[in-house]
Amino acid sequence: MINWNDVLEFAKNNNPIPDKRVEKTESEWKAILTPEQYRITRKKGTEPAHSGALCSIYESGQYNCICCDTPLFDSTIKFNSGTGWPSFTQPIQENALKYEKDGSFGMTRIEVLCNTCDAHQGHVFPDGPAPSGLRYCINSAAIRLQNQSDT
Repeated sequence: MINWNDVLEFAKNNNPIPDKRVEKTESEWKAILTPEQYRITRKKGTEPAHSGALCSIYESGQYNCICCDTPLFDSTIKFNSGTGWPSFTQPIQENALKYEKDGSFGMTRIEVLCNTCDAHQGHVFPDGPAPSGLRYCINSAAIRLQNQSDT
């Protein structure tokens, strides 16, 4: 189980190695993503709080990166944080995500990216529920829910 100290170490200099890499040109990303998905995942944008389609959905399945379809989170670790974004306590596996220090907007935060394609997902914070204490705050436009029936 990943904890806050692990996140800080990953962000500092030691991100896990992904199982595979997906790389595309900007025009290739634009061709497969909606303008909103592109703005959020490729330009590190965010959606307004409580506006994302996946904020209040708690169906069984896994949440995959919208860009490369890599599984990132499982529905069993999703929780209602009250923040207005889908929130999770752990990635589906340790190397699914990578972490980078983000000093934008006058704050220091830890950005979360898909480790396969570098798509911006959101941020992780140390104020989540036990046992990990983590809250992965993720943009709905950066993920898609793959229901059990879709597999």
